[in-house]
Amino acid sequence: MSPSASSSASSPSGSTPYYLKGSPLAVRLNSVIGWLARHGISLAGSAELNVRGRKSGQMQRIPVNPFTYEGTQYLVSARGHSQWVRNMRAAGGGELRVGRKVRAFTVAEVPDAQKLPLLRGYLEKWGWEVNQYFKGVTAKSTDAEIEAAAGDHPVFRVTLTK
Repeated sequence: MSPSASSSASSPSGSTPYYLKGSPLAVRLNSVIGWLARHGISLAGSAELNVRGRKSGQMQRIPVNPFTYEGTQYLVSARGHSQWVRNMRAAGGGELRVGRKVRAFTVAEVPDAQKLPLLRGYLEKWGWEVNQYFKGVTAKSTDAEIEAAAGDHPVFRVTLTK
């Protein structure tokens, strides 16, 4: 999956939140991965996220790569401040689905200062798929490089409710 040329990135002053729009191929692959998760097939731990749209009120579906660190599950937005991130902030939770297994949850957004071990671990597990969205930052990057990227990649701590 390659990044789209029609992406928006943060300005040098940081006034526009970082978001990398998916290419048509990436969007199509995401729809296939979401369909598979919805039908019980998880690729390397992927799941379908269902979150209520902040404007429409309708449930929005997107494939995600949940990440577990020290026994706690997290959702990381590799592409930045995407629509699902904005919806999650408004809704405060959602559902993760793999087939018939649906897990409702609430979230708490992780502050940038606490993201270093989470982002490094996420990149170790999912880097093969998401490194291209981290603007050159990988699991092998220095702490300073990962910390510099933290503001571009929202992270949510997941607490299951059922």
